Amino acid sequence: MGNGLVQAFLAVVGLVWITPVAGLLLSSLRSANDNAASGWWTALTSPGQLSLDNYTTLLGNAGITRAFWNTVLISVPTTVLVVVIAALAGYAFAWLEFPGRDWIFLLVVALLVVPVQVGLLPVAKMFGQVGLFGTIPGVVLFHVAYGLPFAVFLLRNYFADIPREMLEAARMDGGGEWRIFTQLVLPVGRPAIASLAIFQFLWVWNDMLVALLFADSSSQPLTVELQSQVRQFGSNIDVLAPGAFLSLIVPVVVFFAFQRHFVQGVMAGSVK
Repeated sequence: MGNGLVQAFLAVVGLVWITPVAGLLLSSLRSANDNAASGWWTALTSPGQLSLDNYTTLLGNAGITRAFWNTVLISVPTTVLVVVIAALAGYAFAWLEFPGRDWIFLLVVALLVVPVQVGLLPVAKMFGQVGLFGTIPGVVLFHVAYGLPFAVFLLRNYFADIPREMLEAARMDGGGEWRIFTQLVLPVGRPAIASLAIFQFLWVWNDMLVALLFADSSSQPLTVELQSQVRQFGSNIDVLAPGAFLSLIVPVVVFFAFQRHFVQGVMAGSVK
């Protein structure tokens, strides 16, 4: 990585990836007339075009702000539930002995190949019968159900690599399973758990397919609301650009906040 040619190549790749983000940010800070008259890059030489007026308008848009909080209410509980349930199940599959353990785990692995689209209509019909269709809890439950197979598979494999001697020593010291799980397994598995939380949060935050079907107008997240704005108003870039940047910046902040744990989780197999 110390090679100058490699560094130059990575710099070019980074520039290519960050250019659309920079364009979206500058577009969100320009008026609709400026965006219609010229490209976003003209703001680099004419910074007087930039202002926060679009974001002020955005905060006054009831649909966008409601959709933003709906996205938070969907993404955060889903991520917490998936991580908590998957951590408990992963520890049970890795270190607890119970009848049918391996067969149940194989069933969980088999669920990984089931596409989301297969369950959309049957689950929608079931949710309609129990009164969950068109509600935030319904969207959360669907995401939790389809996020758990991968989450359990990931954490079970990570927990299974914990040295058996560590757990046996904890049991010899009088530690129960719950204490071993909370005070030994969870701290050791923190990188994998953080990586899972990031992946799950990003997937749910950016989802539109599930929300488009399971959420109604009062519970739809930001992705669906932005799509609705495009359909209704066409080229209202003064609302769409800041809304899209708001939708983008939250996952970016979450990723960089947990970046250290994410890298540790990716590298766990080589350092543990």
